[in-house]
Amino acid sequence: IVAEPGQNGADFSMRIFNTDGSEAEQCGNGARCFAKFLHDEGLTDQTRLVVDTGSRLVQLEIEDNWQVMVDMGAPGFEPSALPFDAQDEANVYQLDVAGEMVEISAISMGNPHAVLLVDDVDTAPVERLGSAIEWHSRFPQRTNVGFACPSTRSKIRLRVWERGVGETLACGSGACAAAVACYRLGRIDEEIEVELPGGIAFVRWPGQGPVFLRGPAVTVYRGEIDPDAL
Repeated sequence: IVAEPGQNGADFSMRIFNTDGSEAEQCGNGARCFAKFLHDEGLTDQTRLVVDTGSRLVQLEIEDNWQVMVDMGAPGFEPSALPFDAQDEANVYQLDVAGEMVEISAISMGNPHAVLLVDDVDTAPVERLGSAIEWHSRFPQRTNVGFACPSTRSKIRLRVWERGVGETLACGSGACAAAVACYRLGRIDEEIEVELPGGIAFVRWPGQGPVFLRGPAVTVYRGEIDPDAL
């Protein structure tokens, strides 16, 4: 939802709602689509925008052929930033999921992410573990869950169970979280391709500072909603 900007230097504010009605703090793919919508509706002709997502300011740059680069801000690793129940910050945590011990990385991209490394994303138990980890007691505000497989130093295959939604075809903040987790574990280089079921995203993170997400934005359809039907 396009909202009035606050007093923090943003050009626009964006509110993000999941399919279960819960409000999200951040959405990388949503930010790219937001930029496309603003231009389609004639609300701006700027190619560089600052957008307030609720949890942080993100910077958008519209490139040729409607590729949109998003400065997603720096990732957070302090457990309290997600929040995640852990005494100390670590690259990997052991999580007891219904008696099964699972290794995760816990990363904030303005919203919480748990990232698991798997051998094969096609057979990963996304629905079973995704739902269980989303609602795990150590994530008091729930979490997004990424199942990542680094196939080369420059490519990750990824499936994401989104908080409040379930499995989705793509998740921009999830792609960033997976890239950060894999980089910190020494599995990938700083600039990579992330293959999701819905398409390809490009992520760059040199080990510190902001994460950059790039991908296309395309108008798929237009519709109208009768407010009286809501």
